[in-house]
Amino acid sequence: MRHPMILFALATVTAPVLLGLGALWGGAWIYLGLAWMTVLAAVLDEAVALTLPAEDGAAEFPRADALSLALVAAQLALLALVVASLGRGALSWVEALALALGTGLFLGQVGNSNAHELIHRSSRLLRRAGVLAYLSVLYGQHVSGHVLVHHVHVGTKADPNSARWGEGLYRFLLRAWPGELRRAFSAERARDRASGRPAWRNPFVVYVLGGLAFCLAARALGGTAGLFWFLALAVFAQLQLLTSDYVQHYGLRRSAGPSGKPEPVRPAHSWNAPHWFSSALMLNAPRHSDHHAHPARPYPALRLEEDMPRLPYSLPVMACIALSPRRWRRLMDPLATEWQNRVDGRQGHLPD
Repeated sequence: MRHPMILFALATVTAPVLLGLGALWGGAWIYLGLAWMTVLAAVLDEAVALTLPAEDGAAEFPRADALSLALVAAQLALLALVVASLGRGALSWVEALALALGTGLFLGQVGNSNAHELIHRSSRLLRRAGVLAYLSVLYGQHVSGHVLVHHVHVGTKADPNSARWGEGLYRFLLRAWPGELRRAFSAERARDRASGRPAWRNPFVVYVLGGLAFCLAARALGGTAGLFWFLALAVFAQLQLLTSDYVQHYGLRRSAGPSGKPEPVRPAHSWNAPHWFSSALMLNAPRHSDHHAHPARPYPALRLEEDMPRLPYSLPVMACIALSPRRWRRLMDPLATEWQNRVDGRQGHLPD
């Protein structure tokens, strides 16, 4: 497929349409939406040998921007429909759980990838749309944490979102979420002092007030039960975002030079996945090395080279494997060790 925008649109928009119809009418629509986010994605990744082409990195992508804005609108509309439906209790418990699971997977995989793309854009409209998407899952801190902390300190112990060699997922989650909050707030306070920006203009004011506004909206749409479901969906989405960080940086570190300053960020510091359908579903987020090398590069232009670290399975499948720390370490520790030794020019040395 020479122009993959059609595939990006089909992969990303289908799920919220199916799940939205499920929230309205229940029944098969719910299970179709859940299957789109799970079984179909896994089967198509493995059954069809295809790699999405990279567009010209110097080109502009108005259709990609339009799709990103449409996805933010779809995310907000889906949240409203699902919270109202679950709050009313009109669905059976099986349908309710399936709808919540499918919606949470959309928020954590598609919505997160889209918001992640938007907060790197120079356009004020696009960036604000990305902030809004993160506010809708109560994770505004990630806007500051990702741009000001993660991209600066990735692959070092100063980055709470870079998983260390031998660190299990659950230990990482307990460290990364509060660590990101502290580092992000400190980075924004430092910007306040450096620029003279008044405290009331600190982005964390928006993150807190925006999160409260979404909670009030959920309460108004679905009552107390709707608010409960909204909070559960937000937590589920946040956990998926952090798990994605865990998978994409596990065991890879930037070496320190003679001055103690870490080496520049290189493709060797992120794991990648070439699988075509999940790449389309997540707007090329699995091409993580090129994103860190070129944070402002639009997602259709992200590249996947042979010399970049590659995961053995697709990003969603690797996230499932990470839920079992022993299995994860059996699979990934040798790969991370081999890659890090290749980068460092050493043999048989365990990462620090």
